[in-house]
Amino acid sequence: MSSFSKNKVAYMYLLITFLAWGSLYVVSKFVLDKIPVITVSFIRYVIAGAVLYFILKQKKLKSIQQQDYKYVFLIGFLGYFVSMATQLLGTKLTSASLAALVNSVNPVMIMLFAVVILKERLTLKKAVCGILAIAGVYIIVGGVDGRGQIWGILISIFSVVLWSWVSVAVRKITQKYDALQITTYAIIIAAICTMPFSLWELSVSSDVQFDGSVMLAILYIGLVCTALSHVLWNKSLSMIEAGTCSLFYPLQPMVAVLLGGIFLGESISANFVFGAILIICGVMFSIIGSKE
Repeated sequence: MSSFSKNKVAYMYLLITFLAWGSLYVVSKFVLDKIPVITVSFIRYVIAGAVLYFILKQKKLKSIQQQDYKYVFLIGFLGYFVSMATQLLGTKLTSASLAALVNSVNPVMIMLFAVVILKERLTLKKAVCGILAIAGVYIIVGGVDGRGQIWGILISIFSVVLWSWVSVAVRKITQKYDALQITTYAIIIAAICTMPFSLWELSVSSDVQFDGSVMLAILYIGLVCTALSHVLWNKSLSMIEAGTCSLFYPLQPMVAVLLGGIFLGESISANFVFGAILIICGVMFSIIGSKE
């Protein structure tokens, strides 16, 4: 596969990933009103881990060497357990739109970690795309009220920093092993880490509702927002630079704000349209720049 063809496939993976992650904020906001935070994480990892492990067993891939298991554990524990749990908690303590907007800081953090750890170059194209994306996010933030949500914002920021570091680690390890392999084992580790906290959470929670609509929502979170999206994200990281992958992140809050307005009745200002245009321009410039 040529370099440009590989890039096109990676871009398609990234678009699907961030559409799915954008919808996660809206779906999880609905689910978290009925099921505790850690329990949602546990169920999504059980669903995703079971499906991915079944798929993995159908493939013949080289075994992970013993000295590399520490990276898989750190990705599963810090990335999929700690980072995702704090992301959900941040969503619970803020609006779906605001939590997604805080998460849009990821491109900056990933670029910085990629420069320091992976020695990637901070090119002019990346800088321009990042500026357009940040400008778009800033304009959209103007239509989202964050007053009284400081703890949710701080927890979301912590999640962003942790996830950005993990993304760079994934980029490094997927140069050696298949992305499906790393994702599957990391998600299983996250499920194991989450289980005792979920059992405790359920034991102290008085109002837990597992109705049909909640189960369908959790199934969507497990299959689409976790299994599919994480495999595609990790696959993209294995194909192109982490800094380039991060430039697609602003699509996530854009989708979240739009869906939050449609399904949750969250306020959307006129600035959303202008901000969304800047975000899309930033993404398109990163794609066109790569083609040239």
